[in-house]
Amino acid sequence: MAMKLGDIAGRFTTSVKSIVKMVLQSRRVSVGVAEDADRPLVIMGNGPSLADAIREESDVLRGFPSMAVNFAANAPEFAGLRPEYYILADPHFFVKADDVNVRRLMDNLSAVDWSMRLFVPSAYAGKLPSDVRTNGHIKVECFNAVGVEGWHWLENMAYSSGYGMPRPRNVLIPAIMVGLLMGYKRIYIAGADHSWTRTLSVNERNEVVSVQPHFYKEDEREIKRVTTDYLNYPLHSILYSFYVAFKSYHTIRRYADSRGVAVYNSTPDSFIDALERRQLASLRAEL
Repeated sequence: MAMKLGDIAGRFTTSVKSIVKMVLQSRRVSVGVAEDADRPLVIMGNGPSLADAIREESDVLRGFPSMAVNFAANAPEFAGLRPEYYILADPHFFVKADDVNVRRLMDNLSAVDWSMRLFVPSAYAGKLPSDVRTNGHIKVECFNAVGVEGWHWLENMAYSSGYGMPRPRNVLIPAIMVGLLMGYKRIYIAGADHSWTRTLSVNERNEVVSVQPHFYKEDEREIKRVTTDYLNYPLHSILYSFYVAFKSYHTIRRYADSRGVAVYNSTPDSFIDALERRQLASLRAEL
């Protein structure tokens, strides 16, 4: 009984904190329903396995609505994939305009010459460069990257309204939630290796070292930036951030199931243990 009371108290506390966060941080969302929401959406993470997916399933990636994330626009494959959607979630993209990789990303987005919806956190919508905002091919829409936990009814209300989402430790979490807000009933995730623990180590100076490879060639300046960032955190803090991410996928699974939505993990050997596995090749019959 004591454990049950403890669970109730914990759920109450996290719920109250989430309500306060939404009141203080959430804004009106502008994510519109997709016209082709009856089709499957393919979300392309930037993990190394996406290179294989591009090589082996390019017809699927180009034949269905797709969403790219983070620095994907800096990859040479981006223009060929022509994703219908793009999402940025990390504040780094909006507060580090002096980062050459961020500048290159914004330049590449400003050069997009096909119809694309760009999703950004509502808190940073005004910080997009003018050449991106004025690109007539791009429609900017806002979501709330506000983590909400607590009672399931509160989570469901926050997620369905867009005022909150499972804690967005990784960009794929808001990507999936935006896909749900757009009304997609089937979502496939490629390039979501999430095998971070395989490359995690601690050197002789007690500094945490983590190599996070992507499907594209790594930029030395970005590698240095991420490596330096990791040096500022102890191992337990980094492992906790991994815990938050993987827990959020279980929350997404619960919420998606309650909405009758299928979210499939199409990434071979992915560490995500919450989502049903289904290969991208299964979509070929619908092309």
